[in-house]
Amino acid sequence: KGERLVAAVPHGHWKTTTFLAALRSTGLTAPLVIDGAVNGALFLSYVRQQLVPTLSAGDIVIMDNLAAHKVAGVWEAIAAVGARVLYLPPYSPDLNPIELVFAKFKGLVRSAEERTVDGLWKLCGQLLDRFTPTETQNYFRHIEYTTARDPPSRWQLAPRCRN
Repeated sequence: KGERLVAAVPHGHWKTTTFLAALRSTGLTAPLVIDGAVNGALFLSYVRQQLVPTLSAGDIVIMDNLAAHKVAGVWEAIAAVGARVLYLPPYSPDLNPIELVFAKFKGLVRSAEERTVDGLWKLCGQLLDRFTPTETQNYFRHIEYTTARDPPSRWQLAPRCRN
């Protein structure tokens, strides 16, 4: 207290790292770290290679209206395993329980002050265990889902999206 803080911090040339994951009442699933921003082609690959293998018939996949979430093939890949896609109403991150996960995740990443890409990727993997089934169930309760399979009735089943 009363002394100047001297610390090395990054400035200027920012590098984007994207963390993708799905949220179940039992924890996080299908995690993936991408070097850069996500686009439609990357998201479709994520859905086919990471997300779909974790899905079962009757699962509901809730997504916001990001353009990458609506590229051709995403809906079809999810529907092929018997899961349903629901899109949130526009501008409603408060209805998406994974936003609570991402807020905590970003806070943990920032507090770790990792300064290398390799270290950041390793940290992302380590942080997955910080989301317990009890905690993830509480995220769904906070958004007022009675179960992870019970989104609000005002949502509509996603029509087949074509771009």
